[in-house]
Amino acid sequence: MEHIYSYITYDPQILNGKPIISGTRISVEFIMELIASGASIDDIVKEYPALPVEGIREAVVYAASSVKNEILITAKITA
Repeated sequence: MEHIYSYITYDPQILNGKPIISGTRISVEFIMELIASGASIDDIVKEYPALPVEGIREAVVYAASSVKNEILITAKITA
C-alpha cells in the first residue's frame, strides 16, 4: 500500500534533501531521535509548537515505512 504524505516533503536546499516536516527545517530523523530518547508527541509539540501533531505522527509512519523497505546485505570480505 502506497502512502501519500501530506506533511513530509523533501527539498535539496533544506538539510541536503532529507525528509522534513513541511514548512519547517525539522527532519523526520530528528523527530525519531526525540522519540527514541523518550519524548512523547506531546513533549515534542511543547518544545516545537510550530510542528503540527499530525505532522509528527506522519513522520513516525514515514520512518516505519522506510525501515520496512530496507534491504540488509551482509558480506564477508577476505584479503
